[in-house]
Amino acid sequence: QVRLVESGGGLVQAGGSLRLSCAASGRAFSNYALGWFRRAPGKERELLAKISWNGGDVYYVDSVKGRFTISRDNAENTGYLQMSSLKPEDTAVYYCATGASFRPITSRYDYWGQGTQVTVSS
Repeated sequence: QVRLVESGGGLVQAGGSLRLSCAASGRAFSNYALGWFRRAPGKERELLAKISWNGGDVYYVDSVKGRFTISRDNAENTGYLQMSSLKPEDTAVYYCATGASFRPITSRYDYWGQGTQVTVSS
C-alpha cells in the first residue's frame, strides 16, 4: 500500500507558476513510476506527465510540454510537478498516482492521491 498526498495547489493568475508536491508513505516510493493527472470540470481525467522510478525516463503530454516539469526525490519520498506559464484552461484538480512500470505510458496506476485544486484566473 502506498499513500499519496498532494499539496501546493491554489489560485494563480495566468502566466504564473505553481509547484505541486506528492508526498508518499507506505511501500517504497522508489519502486514505482509516478504520474501526474488532472481532471477539469466536465472533462475526463488526463495524464499530464510521467516519470520512471529513478527519474531516467519522462513523458509529457503535448499540451504541457515546455511548461510543466515532473521530478522526484526518492530520498524524500516526494514527487513534484513544476508548472509555469499557467493558463486558465489549466484549471483542474490535479492528482498524483504511482504504478509498477513506466512503459507503456498508459499502464495501470495502483495508488492515487486525493487531489489538489489548481485555479488559474485570466
